[in-house]
Amino acid sequence: MEDSFVIANGGRISAELPCSIEEFLLARQLRPRSVVVEHNGEAVAPSEFASRKLAAGDRLEIVNIVAGG
Repeated sequence: MEDSFVIANGGRISAELPCSIEEFLLARQLRPRSVVVEHNGEAVAPSEFASRKLAAGDRLEIVNIVAGG
C-alpha cells in the first residue's frame, strides 16, 4: 500500500491506497452504516462499501445520516 490522496467532500485526504470505501470510512472513525457515499459521481450501496476499491484521485462525497423528528 502507498500513501496517496482522495478528494473527500472537496478536500484532499491522505489514505493508504488501494483500500475499500469501508476501510477508508473506518480509518476516519465513520461508521459505514451511518453515512451515504457517492464515489466518482455514483451513489454506492452500503453493501458495496467493503468491495468498492478507492484509487488515488478518486472523489467521494460523504454525508452523515441524521435521524430526528
